[in-house]
Amino acid sequence: MLEIVFQDDYLVAINKPHGLLVHRSSIAADAEDFALQLLRDQLNRHVYPAHRLDRKTGGVLLFALDKSNEIAMQQQFAANLVNKKYWAVLRGHTPTSGEIDYPLRKENGAIQEAFTAYTMLAHAELPVAFGQHTTSRYSWVEAQPATGRMHQLRKHFSHIFHPIIGDRTHGCNKQNKLFTETWQMNTMLLHAVELNFQHPVTDQQVMIRASVQPEFRRMMDLMGWTQPD
Repeated sequence: MLEIVFQDDYLVAINKPHGLLVHRSSIAADAEDFALQLLRDQLNRHVYPAHRLDRKTGGVLLFALDKSNEIAMQQQFAANLVNKKYWAVLRGHTPTSGEIDYPLRKENGAIQEAFTAYTMLAHAELPVAFGQHTTSRYSWVEAQPATGRMHQLRKHFSHIFHPIIGDRTHGCNKQNKLFTETWQMNTMLLHAVELNFQHPVTDQQVMIRASVQPEFRRMMDLMGWTQPD
């Protein structure tokens, strides 16, 4: 059963597990379960996705309970009016904070402006040799993408040479192999921790948070990091 982290008469949000597709897709023919269908069956009513999360990303996923609120929320996301916060585990020690202003190319070749701000929450150094180094260094960051481009955080952190652990497409294959072989972990460590937006019906400000999934928490424990309340 999906964990519901917010629900009223108009909207519902779940804590999406890593590896779960939002809806059926031709590019993932191997998938049998989808958040859309699972939530529809769980609530016994139609639901409408207000935005998307990558298959390998966990965390807050928002749905509308009718078509008009789906459109209203999709417009807020498209206009970058929804404040989004993500947690990620990155290779290496990042600065205390940073901004990544780096345009991204769409599949059709078009260039899109893309901006991400991030804050380092903690560093870790594990006594595990990696390459020429006697230890392995990691960072836990909170990222706030001001734009919503496809794979934006994955591409941006790769661009500054601090790729997300477990990202097979844009990450570090050697680090991913280390996590798989040493800690039996192959989840992408990217979690949508919080959404803030204006409710499309009540006009009240809504904040929705979701705790990290078990594998993300296991890696936080390995690093010696404590999740804040």
